[in-house]
Amino acid sequence: MSVATSGIENSGTSEGRIKNATLIAGPTASGKSALALKLAERDGGVIVNADSMQVYDVLSVLTARPGTDDLRRARHFLYGHVSPATAYSTGTWLRDVAVLADSGLFDDRPPIFVGGTGLYFRALAEGISEMPEIPTEIRDRWRWRLNEEGAPRLHRLLMRVDSEVAMRLKASDGQRIVRALEVLEASGRSILKWQADRGHPMIDLATARFIVIEPERDLLVKRIDLRFDRMLDNGALDEVKAITAMRLAPELPAMKAIGVRELAAAIAGETSFDEAIERAKIATRQYAKRQSTWFRNQFGPEWQRIGGEAGRADETAAT
Repeated sequence: MSVATSGIENSGTSEGRIKNATLIAGPTASGKSALALKLAERDGGVIVNADSMQVYDVLSVLTARPGTDDLRRARHFLYGHVSPATAYSTGTWLRDVAVLADSGLFDDRPPIFVGGTGLYFRALAEGISEMPEIPTEIRDRWRWRLNEEGAPRLHRLLMRVDSEVAMRLKASDGQRIVRALEVLEASGRSILKWQADRGHPMIDLATARFIVIEPERDLLVKRIDLRFDRMLDNGALDEVKAITAMRLAPELPAMKAIGVRELAAAIAGETSFDEAIERAKIATRQYAKRQSTWFRNQFGPEWQRIGGEAGRADETAAT
């Protein structure tokens, strides 16, 4: 059987520690969460977040985390459990999944992984390379230097100490530049060498089910616009005010959540709210298109492809 995300043959066994998993991927607003809830209720399963933005607290509405009614219908895990001041990674997410698996949670409750972050699904199906633990003082120092000196200067430094990595990164990509520098300092080994060590699947590929939702473009655009309007009605502005008050570094992933920058600009009087809302909707549509392209190009034939109608309870309930 081919590896679930890329179609590349897995050189090891397909038997991972998590059996009978269902993976549901799709672009934002495609109906993933509605489908996950239906399956969880039908099969007695638990839902595990596989979206890199829904891990952060504070931004519950703006990242479309499951609401109170959804939480009553099924148990949900790895939602809103990370401070926005943290640069949460795919590796950390996979370790959090492993903790759930080791707790015995999935022994009699089939897990349903649902989200829009392709790298999370790849990590489940292929594993990822183990990375060294980074001491807090090293991590904090490099993030302080990023804030003080800027990404281009640290990129030039990386070019001197690990040119092979530096040439693969944009000079503006502060998070990946800092990651490469901290790994090199903490381990004395290039991040490329760590990445070259192949991991093992977390899920048992033979018993897993793979689903990707591919909604029609016109339907998806409509649902994106409707959902953002509902976010505003449900407190998205208050969340942006709260996270802005934390004065976090703009390079942190949580600060890049769609709607934060746009609504913050309107709150600050730098643009009108109508313009900010339209920009956020456009950014969401563009993001959804990138997600769909990634899933189409990266997911192999073992992924069952369904239309957006299959997962939705109604046109405004999707996440």
